[in-house]
Amino acid sequence: MADGGECDFSLMSLEDELTCSICLSTFDCPVTIPCGHNFCQDCLLATWKDSYTCPQCRTVFATKPELKKNTVLSTVVQTFNLRSNKSPAAGPLVEETQPREKDVIRCDNCMEAEAAQTCLTCMASFCEQHLRPHRDNPIFRVHQLSPPIGDLMERICSDHHKLMEHFCTQHDRMICSQCLQQVHKGCSFTSPEAHRATKETDLKSKMGMLDGKIAKNTNIISQMTDVQDKLKSSAAIRKKALAAEYQQMRDMLAREEHDALTAVDREVVTGDTKLRGLIKKFTENITNMTKAKDDIRNLLSCSQTAAFLQTSFNVPQAATFEPYCPRVSLDSKKVLATEAFAAELKKTLAEYFEQPVEARLPLHKPPTPTYTPTYNPATYTPTYNPTFAPGQMAGFNPHFIPLIPKINEQAPIKLPRSHSPGPAQKAVQKKKPQKTKKAPEDSLGNKSLAKSMESLLEFGDKDKPRGRPPKTEGKETTETSEMTKDISSAEKRSELMKFGTVLTFDPRTAHKRIALTEDFTKASVSDEHTNYADCHQRFSVCSQVLGSKGFSRGRHYWEVRMSSNNFMGIGLAYNSIDRKGPSSRLGRNALSWCVEWFNVKLSAWHNSTETVLNNPDPKRVGVLLDCEEGKVTFFNVADRAYPFYSFPFSFVEAVYPAFWIFSSGSYVSLCKLQ
Repeated sequence: MADGGECDFSLMSLEDELTCSICLSTFDCPVTIPCGHNFCQDCLLATWKDSYTCPQCRTVFATKPELKKNTVLSTVVQTFNLRSNKSPAAGPLVEETQPREKDVIRCDNCMEAEAAQTCLTCMASFCEQHLRPHRDNPIFRVHQLSPPIGDLMERICSDHHKLMEHFCTQHDRMICSQCLQQVHKGCSFTSPEAHRATKETDLKSKMGMLDGKIAKNTNIISQMTDVQDKLKSSAAIRKKALAAEYQQMRDMLAREEHDALTAVDREVVTGDTKLRGLIKKFTENITNMTKAKDDIRNLLSCSQTAAFLQTSFNVPQAATFEPYCPRVSLDSKKVLATEAFAAELKKTLAEYFEQPVEARLPLHKPPTPTYTPTYNPATYTPTYNPTFAPGQMAGFNPHFIPLIPKINEQAPIKLPRSHSPGPAQKAVQKKKPQKTKKAPEDSLGNKSLAKSMESLLEFGDKDKPRGRPPKTEGKETTETSEMTKDISSAEKRSELMKFGTVLTFDPRTAHKRIALTEDFTKASVSDEHTNYADCHQRFSVCSQVLGSKGFSRGRHYWEVRMSSNNFMGIGLAYNSIDRKGPSSRLGRNALSWCVEWFNVKLSAWHNSTETVLNNPDPKRVGVLLDCEEGKVTFFNVADRAYPFYSFPFSFVEAVYPAFWIFSSGSYVSLCKLQ
């Protein structure tokens, strides 16, 4: 280390000796003239125009001296530049500030002619004339010739002053043969040509990759430009449509305003006409009475005459008419109705405009009545009385009249306990298909009977033919359907969560096989019966349970996690669904809808009609109930919500979430939406 420092110090002390006296910089291609002084070749040739004089000692030469490169001085300058770190910093600046058109490699012997070959043994470049000894003399035949090399000095090892013929891949630098034996002993190496080819291949592959990326980015930018244009075009069309809608509303309001003002003007004209007529009449009365007064005054002036005693005078009839001021105002029915309508319209619009745009449309929807069935004790026929939720406008909507006969078409009529079935009801019961399969008796007693009853209803479906047979009343039919087009696209779960609602199970409706835990959000089924109190709302045949909350307006969304995808059903049902009979099963009547997994088959059931679906095998099912559109959609919830079926229906009363669980040990849980 000490030797290296002393060497650096000695080189630094020679900086003045290695500086050209013309450009005051370190030598660049130094040449020596006959007087012994050294200069940069370009600097010296620039001073030699008319005469040949040494710029330092002023020696005059008769002819142009032959310039030869001082190879020793050039090597020392190169070493000095490497040690002083001047070359790397100064070189690029010179190249940047003074770019050269093309570096011409000169002959190192004559310094004028262009080099034809470079000898890697002599480490010098020669023109054709000075290359003749290498071609003719057998001594130079062993020298290695190559095309002219401009960076010849950079290929010389600064430590050993030998040609760097190898490339160390471990240290990523050029080395000479002596470096390979000493410092880089044991390192992996290759030839510069092989490393250059590898690097060129790698750079070309990266260039190709960058070309592909640039093309993709350009394509995306083009697509986004098209989308931007379409967005602007769509915005212009929508703005035009909105402007037309609001202009029509302004025109309608202007017409209404004109009609209202015209009604007031008509009332003014009517009252004014009446008042004018009365004023004219009273004016005439005043004229007549004034004339009568003058006549009386004339008679009084002749009161001393005999004629006065014989004169008679009758007061005009106008004097007997009692004048009155009529009650004239603008409070006609039409004007009052116009003013009330304008005030109410203003109030309604103010209420609309206070709400966000998304919430304004549901406020405009008409109220949905709820039909409560009541029974005639004489005929046992149901009648439906419409009722409205608190805050809704009372009255009957005529659009619901066609729906009344369809409410309970195929479902049996549920009679009050205080009445026994009459002849008509007995006839209906006789027409029902009877199940002849006998339930096995075991140690469970009534529990086994209830379970076997549901099994009888369940496994009786397996032997039914598939296809689309003609639908007959009281029989189940099967349909096969693909996913409907209007729900074929996935929904963002965050969009559905806007309608999220909190649900719990209703313990009054739970079958005795179903145990409710976790604050009534988990329903598990087992063969052991739970000690529930008997009530008319509880399912007694099918292991089913309803939600505690019903819906008849708005949009509502909830999610259900299932323990397995077999022998389970998720759906909706009216609160008036049968709880005791065989038709209480979800989807086997006109009062319930469900999607059901049975033997790994997924089906949609309603009114005893089955639609076989493709099974997405979900672990989490989402349900979106849209009361405004009259539709319920079921989703397979994963990274997004993928719809797999949708039921359309019309509301006649509040609808409740409904669940069917059959296999012992299975459960469903109502998820907490966050």
